[in-house]
This record gives sequence, C-alpha cells and structure tokens, in this order.
Amino acid sequence: MPDWIAAHLSFLPTWAAILLVAAAAVIAALCLHYIVFRVLGRVARGTESRSDNIVVAKLIRPSRWAIVMLSLVAVAAFIPALGEVWERIGAFVMPFFIGWTIIAVLHALVEVMILRNDDSMADNRAARRRRTKLAIFNRIATFIIVFVTFGLMLLAIPGVRDIGVTLVASAGLAGLAVGAAAQPALKSLIAGIQMALTEPVIVGDAVVIGGEWGWIEEIRTTYVVVKVWDERRLVVPTSKFLDETFQNWTKTTAQLLGTVMLYVDPAAKLDPIRAKFEQLVESNRRWDGRVKHMQVTELTRDAVEVRFLVTAKDSPTLFDLRCDIREALIQWLADEMPEAIVRSRIAPVAPLEVAGAPSGEALQQMASAR
Repeated sequence: MPDWIAAHLSFLPTWAAILLVAAAAVIAALCLHYIVFRVLGRVARGTESRSDNIVVAKLIRPSRWAIVMLSLVAVAAFIPALGEVWERIGAFVMPFFIGWTIIAVLHALVEVMILRNDDSMADNRAARRRRTKLAIFNRIATFIIVFVTFGLMLLAIPGVRDIGVTLVASAGLAGLAVGAAAQPALKSLIAGIQMALTEPVIVGDAVVIGGEWGWIEEIRTTYVVVKVWDERRLVVPTSKFLDETFQNWTKTTAQLLGTVMLYVDPAAKLDPIRAKFEQLVESNRRWDGRVKHMQVTELTRDAVEVRFLVTAKDSPTLFDLRCDIREALIQWLADEMPEAIVRSRIAPVAPLEVAGAPSGEALQQMASAR
C-alpha cells in the first residue's frame, strides 16, 4: 500500500484498509459514471433523433460495471495485496464484462439501423429485407460472442484448462459423437444463416405453409414464427422453408391480384353486373387502381360462373377488398336483379300413357259417372 494511504489509515487493520480503499474507488467510479451518463442522457433527449437515446440506454448498464472493474484494476496496481486477489478473479470476470459490453454495443447499433429502415410505407419490401438481415445476423453475432466469452471464462479456471488439454487426444471421437448428436440443431443453425443470405422469406411476408395462411412474424436462427390470420402462431423449423415447397405471396412485391367468384342465372344480363362491379371497385379505397376485370369462366346447366379480378397493395388489403366486392354484389343482385340469382327449374311433363291402361279422358268420364 502506498505510504500516504498507509499513513492515513494506520489505525485500521491491513485488510480493512484495503477494503476501504477499494470501496472508495468503486464509489468514485459510480459517481463519475452517473455524472457522465446524466449529461449524455440530456444531450440525447435534446436531439430529434431516437438513435442517441437507444445507444445511451443500451450502454448505461454494462458501462457501469466496466468502469467499476477499471477502478479496481487501477487500485490493484498500487496495492500488491489487492493485485494478487485481482489476478485470481480478473481473468474470469473481465471476459464476462467485455463480452457484455460488446453485445450491448452490437444491439444498440442494430436497433439504430433498424430504426432508420422505416417499414410503414406501402411498398416496404426493401426495408423489411434489411430488417430481417439485421435481426438474423444480430442473433448469430450474439451467439458467437457469448460462445467465445464463455470459453475464455472457462480457460481462466486452471482445472478446466487441464481437462481441455487432456481431452485434445480424444477430440476426434468426441467431435464425431457431438456432431452426430447435434446434427438437427446444426442443420437448423446453418439453415438460418442460409435464409439470411438467400431470403426465401423475410419478416412481414405473407405465406401459405402447411395449409395455413399467415405472415412471417419473426425469424430466428433455428425456427420461424408465422402469425396465422386468426392470431395463432406456427413455429416452423427454418429447414422447412429450404427443403419443402411453400407459397410466398410477397416475394417480389406486396401488391397482389385476387379473384371474386359469382354464380348467376344463365338468363341474366351481364352488362349491368359488369357496370356495377366497376363502380364498386372504383369507389372502394382499398383498390390500388391497377386491375379491375370481369370474365365468364364457366357455364353449367344451372349457372354461369363469373370471375372478377381486383388488385390491392398487400394481401390483408386484398382480402378485405374481395370481401367488400362480394358482399356488395350479392346485396345489389338481391335488390336490383333478383332474376339473376341462381335457381333450380323443374318443367312439368305430360304423363305417359301405358298400353292397356285407361286414358286420362276415360278416367275423367268414369269419375263423372260415379
């Protein structure tokens, strides 16, 4: 212990003086951290951008512990007794706080980049692509940092290091065993990296998989969460999107073409129906102005199949537009053209006269005679 510290704390035992000096260093570090981040918080709140607030909020906790560790390192350089203790625990503790700080910086940068990619616009596929890549690579980088940090912490323990050196001789067999046991997990992990590079789906895509229609809500390294239209969630392994066929309704653009089917009587006039359909589409705010078309696609004995084509900016809007057009056309037919509604016809047929049986006139005469 330096002479000036020993002179002022000579009335205390050595261990108590060391603890007092370490506590004073920690308190001073915490006060410095509080002042610095209080100033940074005010500066961040004074700007219009939210990025500064995100960075400050992410760094405040790991930086607090980092400055405490630095204060202890600084004190240990002047106090040999504390330096000996720090040598035993520093190699184990420091990798943890360094890894925590790196992860905090990584998450802050990713959130700032995601914030700058606004996906509130109508055609937001480019923004959703960037957000998906950032989310996937963020999780992969976090996994790598945690893995390396955990390995460095274990290497700081002499017993664990000796065990690792002993296992090097059998590393080949152990690697084969671990690889065989972890094959499904490794396959899903590699599939997650492949999805980030090839982009068969991105967050926000409308897909049909396993007979269910929904949106890609979240993409993890090993699984994908699909939000079904009725608020259910499908948890699908990432390998399923690479090994099996599925429908992606928004692969290139969010705009979609949809159909509305209507069945009318064969004797119905189609021109009024076409005019009403065009009027309904043009007055509906969900239509994007691209396609509105009517076609007769089938003719049966009892009905005419009419197909209406409409377009919208995305799949949810298209679904609502189809429902609006279908409902309005059915109601209009019931009010204005009830004769166009499909019905079954039964034509009366004259009774057949069987040989040897009395005719209809004979039966009437017999009934009159009675």
